[in-house]
Amino acid sequence: MENSRDGQVTELLRSLFPRTGQAFVIGVTGSPGSGKSTLVDQLAHHFKDSEPKVGIVLVDPTSPFSGGAILGDRIRMQSHFTDPRVFIRSMATRGKMGGLSAAVDEALMVLDAAGYGTLIVETVGVGQDEVDIVKTAHMTLVVLVPGMGDDIQTMKAGVMEIGDIFVINKADRDGVARTERELKALLSLSSREDGWEPPIVKTVATRGEGILELVEEIDMYRTLLSEPQSRKRREVPWFRERLVEKLRDHLTRDLLERIPEEELDRYAEKMMTRELDPYTIMDRLLKHLHQ
Repeated sequence: MENSRDGQVTELLRSLFPRTGQAFVIGVTGSPGSGKSTLVDQLAHHFKDSEPKVGIVLVDPTSPFSGGAILGDRIRMQSHFTDPRVFIRSMATRGKMGGLSAAVDEALMVLDAAGYGTLIVETVGVGQDEVDIVKTAHMTLVVLVPGMGDDIQTMKAGVMEIGDIFVINKADRDGVARTERELKALLSLSSREDGWEPPIVKTVATRGEGILELVEEIDMYRTLLSEPQSRKRREVPWFRERLVEKLRDHLTRDLLERIPEEELDRYAEKMMTRELDPYTIMDRLLKHLHQ
């Protein structure tokens, strides 16, 4: 899924798709250093005892040398390495914005078809722009730490709006009460169509504290999503967004393949000399391609 985009991969995904739709995907996002990986490790310990198999996809920054993930599965979650019930894969972003890798959706589809009941996706941790996870996961955990202060206010236009559950990790630090108070004030400013009020759970992931409470909240939201009306209300726009995104990628790739490199260079030179503006060039290219 990561290394190829040819017809063979498309045929494979086409054959797998009818076998998908059984897995529950949990997205974990938040600022770097908030303890996302330790939290995911604790969740994996719980779910592997209640699910047939658990899949974990860790999205990491891209190495400028190899193109691979800088901090991979060699470093994190070593306790699960030999457990046949847990599959762990690190993926590089490869330049994709929004905190995810370009191949995450396809990878989750494969794991879903392979019988993994719970899938956990940890995003790269890029802050306010890390909102693509809502297009991939059924539910999103937003991980915060005490002492963020005004950072919570600046996050409200991005990550704060996609959270289904908010986790204040490292809750043994000073400033927990203030962080919780500011978070509650922020969440009180808006309501959701599904009636769900995002809870705030305090954890100390390194010691396993608060994990059972977090799992209970996850199960409650999972039950809500299992209702036919709730599922339709969430998944129809979800699949529509994915369909539009795939159409956009395919059409863009198809159009660019039909424009010779020399022609693009020629138009780029005309833009440089201000002989033509980019809007006129786009009109000309699209009209030519349409003909």
